[in-house]
Amino acid sequence: MKGKKLLATVALSALLFTGCGIKSAQTIITVNGQKITQGQYDAKFKEASQSGMMAQFGIDVNDGKNNFLASLIKNKVINELVVQKLLDQEIAKRGIKVTNEDVNNAIKEIVDKVGSKEQLDQILKQNGVTPAQFKKDLTQEVKLKKLAQSLGSTTVSDADAKKFYNENISKFKYPDKVRASHILIAVNPQEIEEIIKTDKANKDLTEAQIKAKVNEEVAAKEAKAKEILAQVKKDPSQFAKIAKENSDDTTTAVKGGELGFFAAKEMVPEFSKVAFSMKPNTVSGIVKTQFGYHIIMVTDRMAAGQQPFEKVKSDIKGYLENQKQLDSIDNLVESLKKSADIQYVNKEYDPTEIQKSIQTEMNGAPKKAEPAKAKAAPKK
Repeated sequence: MKGKKLLATVALSALLFTGCGIKSAQTIITVNGQKITQGQYDAKFKEASQSGMMAQFGIDVNDGKNNFLASLIKNKVINELVVQKLLDQEIAKRGIKVTNEDVNNAIKEIVDKVGSKEQLDQILKQNGVTPAQFKKDLTQEVKLKKLAQSLGSTTVSDADAKKFYNENISKFKYPDKVRASHILIAVNPQEIEEIIKTDKANKDLTEAQIKAKVNEEVAAKEAKAKEILAQVKKDPSQFAKIAKENSDDTTTAVKGGELGFFAAKEMVPEFSKVAFSMKPNTVSGIVKTQFGYHIIMVTDRMAAGQQPFEKVKSDIKGYLENQKQLDSIDNLVESLKKSADIQYVNKEYDPTEIQKSIQTEMNGAPKKAEPAKAKAAPKK
């Protein structure tokens, strides 16, 4: 008996600890007999609801007052999961394979575009994307490109590219530009004040004392900027090295502070005013902006003009080829949807039901019917 009780206890414990796993493995949709699980939906919903605008404005879609947004995201996620399953099935059916060489070549193309592997790593870090997730997403993208190519030619002729150029000429005009590098010593008085206030050692400080501490920190940052400026002035050829070692703008620091060519409106006014007043191969003084203290080195200038067709031809062809591929994939998806056997096992994830929820949220909660007024009793 004791053995049976022990086995029963172990079985119950296993059930309790794996309950979440069981729910995660539950099938909510089938596409041509293949499963989409609760876990797959939950992971994609979490990703969609914690990125972009939601993350930027701190919107919690799980808050009841945001049901409308939650329903919109739910609808989008369900559609994406179904489309992904259909495309995966088609890729398998056509025997499309992606090799490590294919993925490495795709990574090399991106590295060439952003400037360096360090720059790519920095971009991924800033967007909260792990190298593993990036490689996984890129592998899927390469698969889709191969699928698109298998559907028919997506080649764009020089004549097509020239036609696009002529019809969109304004896209290839540019204003005056300068090329510059910078070193930033970041300063944010509000942030400094918050750090001071959250330090328990400062709990008894008055507002005046806190302000004095903030000013002290700001002054120290300015002193550091002046010290670095002196180093740069002493030997401007070392600007890139000094930027790598000292700049708080980590995105450009890895490139020696390089910002590339930019128009005046692309930077904050204080920065642009100084940069556009400088001659090539000169260094500014300390430039204060909302981000802190900058040291600017202008390396080149470019007068307003228009990019010649030959210079942008390959970019235009790449863009138009990509559009053709997207169109062919869209048409394929519509065709696959019409012939697919899609079963919404859990009706909560049926787009028809989700659309009803969205419509209800748009129209507002239904008003309660007012009780009918009692008829006046007839006079006797």
